Amino acid sequence: MIYAGSLVNRKILEYAPGAEVHNSAHMDLEEITEIMVNACRAGKTVARVHTGDPSIYGAIKEQMRVLDEKGIPYSVIPGVSSVFAAAAALGTELTLPEISQTVIITRPAGRTPVPPSESLEELARHGSTMCIFLGVHMIGDVAERLMKHYPPDTPVAVVKRASWPDEEIVRGTLADISMKVHEAGIKKTAMIIVGRVLDPGEFRASKLYDAGFNHEYRP
Repeated sequence: MIYAGSLVNRKILEYAPGAEVHNSAHMDLEEITEIMVNACRAGKTVARVHTGDPSIYGAIKEQMRVLDEKGIPYSVIPGVSSVFAAAAALGTELTLPEISQTVIITRPAGRTPVPPSESLEELARHGSTMCIFLGVHMIGDVAERLMKHYPPDTPVAVVKRASWPDEEIVRGTLADISMKVHEAGIKKTAMIIVGRVLDPGEFRASKLYDAGFNHEYRP
């Protein structure tokens, strides 16, 4: 088992008693893939354990590329992303009729750049629900850039370690969320969710269960 020790709860290791365990937080790509390839060629089963959903900022494709080159078969098992774990913790639906029907999942530029067309300012033009990874350490800058298009009173929630026993939630608006997050001492492993869906007030019910709306299963 090779697990992302900086992000994965160690309790996960209890599901593989007796396994040879490696913490990838201290390893580079070559070290990780070498262990996987050698173990597979020795007839062992390898579990590469990422965060809830490795399809987002999981650095999974570069590992799959190596396995493909080496002819090592694998399967990808989906999990629950911190985006949706955070929404569950907040008791929030990320899309609401006539409030927002689009969810943008993104991250601010850091040591890993983003294309200019995907800057926070550009994405904020849509006014949709936005879920931001890897940005809580620069929450002040994130909020300032979003306010170029979102109103300052736009609701914001920051969820630290969603679904973990020490989960923590901070709510506010773009105008005050930076102060609240700093007061809470949250600096990493947190999801930022922005949008009116967090505090929609009155909103229309969906057509899905509307008694006056017919469809294939309910004429």
